[in-house]
Amino acid sequence: MSSNLQLQSETEVIRCTAFDIEQNRFFFASSANFIYTTHLSSSQIDESCGKPSASPLIEAVDLDAGDSITSLEYLMEKEALIIGTLSGALLLYNVDDNVMEVVGRVEGGVKSLSPSPDGDLLCIITGVGQMLVMTHDWDLLYETTLEDPVEDADLVAGDRLLHSECQPGSPATWRGDGKFFATVSSTHNSLHKKLKVWERDTGNLHSVSEPKSFMGEIVEWMPSGAKIATVCDHKEEGRCLSINFFERNGLERSSFSVNEGIDATIENLKWNCNSDLLAAIVRRETYDSIKIWLFSNNHWYLKQEIRYLKQEGVRFMWDPVKPLQLICWTLEGLITVYNFIWITAVTDNSVALVVDGSKILVTPLSLSVIPPPMYLFELEFPCSVRETSFWSKNSKNRLAVSLSDGSLSVVELPNLDTWEELEGKVFGIELCISEDLTSFLHLTWLDSHVFLGVVPIGFAHHGHLSNTSYSKTELSSNHLQELELVCSEDHVPGLVTCSGWHAKISNKLSLERTVIAVASNPVKTRSAFVQLNGGNIFEYSSKLDTTAGSLQEHNDLRFSSSCPWMSVAPVGDFGLSKPFLLFGIDNNSRLHVNQNVLCNNCSSFSLYSNSTNQVITHLILGTKQDFLFVVDIRDIMLGQTEAKYGNFVPVISRRMSEEEKKFIQIWEKGSKILGVVHGDESVVILQTIRGNLESIYPRKLVLESIINALVQGRFKDALLMVRRHRIDFNVIVDHGGWQAFLQLATEFVRQVDNLSYITEFVCSLKDDNVMETLYKSHISYTNEANSKESRGSLVLGGHSKVNSVLLAVRKALEEQIVESPARELCILTTLARTDPPSLEEALERVKVIREMELSDCDDPKRKHFPSAEESLKHLLWLSESEAVYEAALGLYDLNLAAIVALNSQQDPKEFLPFLQELEVLPSLIMRYKIDLKLRRFEKALKHIAAAGDAYFEDFINLMKKNPELFSLGLQLVTDSAKRTQVLEAWGDHLSDIKCFEDAATTYICCSSLEKALKAYRSSNNWSGVLTVAGLIKLGKEEILQLAHELCEELQTLGKPGEAAKIAFDYCGDVKNGINLLISAREWEEAMRIALMHRREDSVSHVKTGAVECAATLIAEYEEGLEKVGKYLARYLAVRQRRLLLAAKLQSNERSVNELDDDTVSEASSSFSGMSAYSTGTRKSSAASMSSSGTSKRGVRRQKKKGKIRAGSPDEEMALVDHLKGMSLAGGAARELRSLLACLVMIGKEDTARKLHRVGENFQLSQIAAVKIAEDAMSFRGVLLAVQGFWCSLGGVPFIWQPS
Repeated sequence: MSSNLQLQSETEVIRCTAFDIEQNRFFFASSANFIYTTHLSSSQIDESCGKPSASPLIEAVDLDAGDSITSLEYLMEKEALIIGTLSGALLLYNVDDNVMEVVGRVEGGVKSLSPSPDGDLLCIITGVGQMLVMTHDWDLLYETTLEDPVEDADLVAGDRLLHSECQPGSPATWRGDGKFFATVSSTHNSLHKKLKVWERDTGNLHSVSEPKSFMGEIVEWMPSGAKIATVCDHKEEGRCLSINFFERNGLERSSFSVNEGIDATIENLKWNCNSDLLAAIVRRETYDSIKIWLFSNNHWYLKQEIRYLKQEGVRFMWDPVKPLQLICWTLEGLITVYNFIWITAVTDNSVALVVDGSKILVTPLSLSVIPPPMYLFELEFPCSVRETSFWSKNSKNRLAVSLSDGSLSVVELPNLDTWEELEGKVFGIELCISEDLTSFLHLTWLDSHVFLGVVPIGFAHHGHLSNTSYSKTELSSNHLQELELVCSEDHVPGLVTCSGWHAKISNKLSLERTVIAVASNPVKTRSAFVQLNGGNIFEYSSKLDTTAGSLQEHNDLRFSSSCPWMSVAPVGDFGLSKPFLLFGIDNNSRLHVNQNVLCNNCSSFSLYSNSTNQVITHLILGTKQDFLFVVDIRDIMLGQTEAKYGNFVPVISRRMSEEEKKFIQIWEKGSKILGVVHGDESVVILQTIRGNLESIYPRKLVLESIINALVQGRFKDALLMVRRHRIDFNVIVDHGGWQAFLQLATEFVRQVDNLSYITEFVCSLKDDNVMETLYKSHISYTNEANSKESRGSLVLGGHSKVNSVLLAVRKALEEQIVESPARELCILTTLARTDPPSLEEALERVKVIREMELSDCDDPKRKHFPSAEESLKHLLWLSESEAVYEAALGLYDLNLAAIVALNSQQDPKEFLPFLQELEVLPSLIMRYKIDLKLRRFEKALKHIAAAGDAYFEDFINLMKKNPELFSLGLQLVTDSAKRTQVLEAWGDHLSDIKCFEDAATTYICCSSLEKALKAYRSSNNWSGVLTVAGLIKLGKEEILQLAHELCEELQTLGKPGEAAKIAFDYCGDVKNGINLLISAREWEEAMRIALMHRREDSVSHVKTGAVECAATLIAEYEEGLEKVGKYLARYLAVRQRRLLLAAKLQSNERSVNELDDDTVSEASSSFSGMSAYSTGTRKSSAASMSSSGTSKRGVRRQKKKGKIRAGSPDEEMALVDHLKGMSLAGGAARELRSLLACLVMIGKEDTARKLHRVGENFQLSQIAAVKIAEDAMSFRGVLLAVQGFWCSLGGVPFIWQPS
């Protein structure tokens, strides 16, 4: 951006300048002793394009005739300018009050002024070589001579005569902390000079360098304090200038050549405020230029050269607080402000371009990540490179370069696959033949032969624009310029086309505002998006597609602020009107996506694609907190980034696992994303502050690439990526479901065609679905079939995932791979890795190999198999040696078992005796012994059964030790006598484990009736006992005695009803039977029997028992009704207090779970003073009545769970359980109905009616209480429930007032 001071006369020129950081204003002192004050704020700069600048304030400095301003600085402490003059006057000028004050005068004139960084001291260098350091109160701290003292007085006088004419010079330079400052001074009797470092407080000389051929007095201390930059002249040596760096101790550290002619001179040298850029004015015979260098990876790069006309006498300074803002001015008062940005020159096909002066260092990152300053090959241009643009499409690679002298160069590079042949070569690039071309910014290709550039305002001030066809109107505004390219030379494949290019301007469009960025449109040919100041987005269409070229504004794409970094990403069809997204980062580190702000702390970003049609699939985003995020474009399009990534400032927890992290923590602070390598490589390249390159492979991108390859059927590529990045091999099987992989196993084996890789894959299989467990957080989408499979069983048709896949791979190996030792070992691996391992099948294959070896035949197939020993060792490596040994025994091959034992390094003393013992046994017995050792009892039983009658005892003993074999044993035995023995042994076993019913049935099968009778009696099955007694044909007296014994036993066991049946049927004891029915609460049956036998005494006894039982039940029901009320009231009180405390905690943003149970219990206990747990005066309770015969009570008792403690943590649940446990059981209800019928029969209708009413009230109250307890979920529900229940009991409605 440019503005003009409009000096007062044509002969007036700018001499010196000062800057006020607080108010962002510049002060310029002219040769006519005028001080010009102007503001150049960023807003004014941005809006100055094409408009006249605001008039500066002009103030004349009243000096003596012949006196002039030589130095100017702004003192923040005084809020005024300090002015030094040729005559030595020091003037303090308050700009705001327009007051001039003389504060001192020095001998020999003021050569330079240099305030310390903190503003407390001022260093003055005079025309006679004296250095004075003063405080801000103008007290002289110390004074010293810059040059070395000499003894020759005549020489001193001559020196003073030499300095009588004071000329402005370079000021002293301070270190950033202000503790030291440095100067360059002459050396007597020598053309060389010395660098001197001075101490701030004492003025003592801290260090002195060796004499060097320094150019002038130029010295600049890096703000960080690490280096002191100087300029050395090497004309005498016939070399060009160099910039040398010194340490504080005066020792030279390093240097680099300026690479200009011998006649070049450097006038000024300045660091930016971040100490990473060094700028200098280099003056040549024909032009002046400002050069900017960057130090990175121990190399100095010339990053920018700005040329001016010689007569303009350009000067510059860096903005004190903005590291990338350079302010330049000419002698005539033209002020230009350059706002630089760092552009990562990594192209869409991952080619890195590094600008270094007139060279571009080219490195294809897809071939190798070579850190600068190393490179693959070099492009050499006629002068320094200012702007580049790369085009890569359809195997065409073209590079357009705008040079510092305003010329243009174009080069066409060969296909990327042939670049390895270009290693180490240097290609000289010729200028493009053109007319009326000028310096370009924002070079952008529209097509392979059309590109767009921006000609900025004020370019006519540069020395290379003496003859152009632009009018004065065009020179005062920005405009777009479209150029067409034609090459007169044919491109030879594999070679670099460096010359023969012709360019002509095909279209011009003037712009009212500044162009911030230009990016080509990837979804439309010969189109580009142009961003103007403020974030407005326009789409430019080429003149080749429209009549005169068009510029159409897109309000729906407008950024909310200017974004110097802009990219356009094709995103495919998501149902939106525009199949692309515009990304941009503004100066406040906000990442914009179209009209929205995606991230507020973005430091850099890049776009990644794993799609074959180059559609962008992921955004790679780096934050200022040094986190790297991989964001799915799908999430951005669907607006899901806030839910998944928040504000991109993650909270790091020690408990957070690697799988839960959605970010990568960059290990080196300040690293930037340089670019990506698209496709299967899945690499993100970072550049550290020191300049080195680091490659990282985000797990998310790697997985996406693997799945993409699998979807496309590229199994070998997917497997190689899995191995390279150490991904779980199960991804290959699980990504689409293992059932689907079974159909593709043959193609998988055919493509991979590497048995080592297949073996590695086979050994890694497991039944878990890694897509739903290990990598669930890394995959942005879910395969529906895969999800259904993972939710279901991992077993299909009796085969698990691992076994099914191994079977499919084994079949594919046999079909697709030719026979070889490696194939056989791979097949053995698939057998060994099944679950459980198919070791017997594997050993069968080894056995075949061993038989081939023993046959000594010249079978040609023999060479296709490994040796038996190698096969066994392979199996032993894959499986437990003991399991392989047992599998060999299971084949009943003792020789093979011995070989396995020897190869597994077992002790021969342990296995040889056993094998020798087996060898002498009959075949069936040998197999029986082996089966017993291997615990294969079914096979052992079959073998011992087949061995003959001599081993029948072993047969029986084996079944007794393993009772599950009795069923098989019965099937194996056909002889009736032996079957009887087997059945009796089985019955004995069932009796031992107390399965008496089954034992009795088994004894009956083998006609062992005595044991069957004993078993039935042990199981309390009286009918079975009496039935077997009949089968045994016991006498009448024995059966009667047995019946009496059974009757007593059943009474003891609490089964009076069954005892009554025995008394009636076998004992003939009617009186005792009726008493037993009364005990069993079978009132109707007792009355029937008594009346049937006309026993008046028994009828009277039944009547008396029924009336007493009714009275007892009425009392118990009434007490139970009272307890239901107490239990419910207590429950509602406890529930209400807990809800109140929970609401209070929630209002304090605390969780209910954090509340201590003792606190709740204590509070709930103090809520009510009533006791709900008194047992009353009776021993019986309505909550403890059980069914027939178990006790005298008629309501089922809940199983005792312990006493309810008031205030205990589980009091609520205990109360609810007790309420539920008080319900009438089915048996109690039947007994109640029987009693009511009996009462009616004996004429006790009033008693029956009362019992029915009380029982019904109790039942309804209990059911209602349980319902109320379950519904009492809220505070209001508690109140309503309490009042409703209280009123249902006849209470008076009340108003609840909690304390």
